[in-house]
Amino acid sequence: MGQAMNPASNNVLSRKTAFAKLAVSAALAAVMVFPASAATTTWQIDPAHTAAGFAVKHLMISTVRGQFKGVNGAVVWDDQDISKSTIDVTIDAKTIDTSEPKRDEDLRSEKFFDTAKYPTITFKSKKIENVSAGKLKVTGDLTIRGVTKEVVLDIEGPSNPVKDPWGNTRIAASATTKVNRQDYGVKWNANIDGGGVVVGDDVNITIDLEMIKKTAK
Repeated sequence: MGQAMNPASNNVLSRKTAFAKLAVSAALAAVMVFPASAATTTWQIDPAHTAAGFAVKHLMISTVRGQFKGVNGAVVWDDQDISKSTIDVTIDAKTIDTSEPKRDEDLRSEKFFDTAKYPTITFKSKKIENVSAGKLKVTGDLTIRGVTKEVVLDIEGPSNPVKDPWGNTRIAASATTKVNRQDYGVKWNANIDGGGVVVGDDVNITIDLEMIKKTAK
């Protein structure tokens, strides 16, 4: 028959086994906790180099273009899984500019954006998908005049990062979509002779973004 194990040896073996289990548990916990934060990069939108442009038909024959310059927000980018990334944008509606002061004043009025009551336009992403190299599709909630509707943005970018002369890391991207202004309560219009209306309902939107990498403090 085999020789019985020494009780002291048995205790040593038990302690080694317990320590090994503890080490494995700690390692698994570290793997689960740390990569998520380490793989996330925050990019702050640079308002000085970002604009939300729009284009809409006038009298059904020409196109009026304008932009909002007060664009702020951030992109939180998950370097390992882009579907976990988020985009949060706020636009100052009062910064609307069509290069015609009287028209801009009208657009700020209750007939259109009613910026005194609804001073901001917001977009919050809900889903980000990779379409192909350099192209993304972002689904999210667009809020105008207090009305929220789901829209899909087609994104070109982000670009490769570059370093500016002041040491900031920057990237850029461009987003496009189309909305019906009537869906957001921007309803003013007038009929014209021979049929048709003064302002078209479909609005083409283009957002050119430049972002700065947020550094740890």
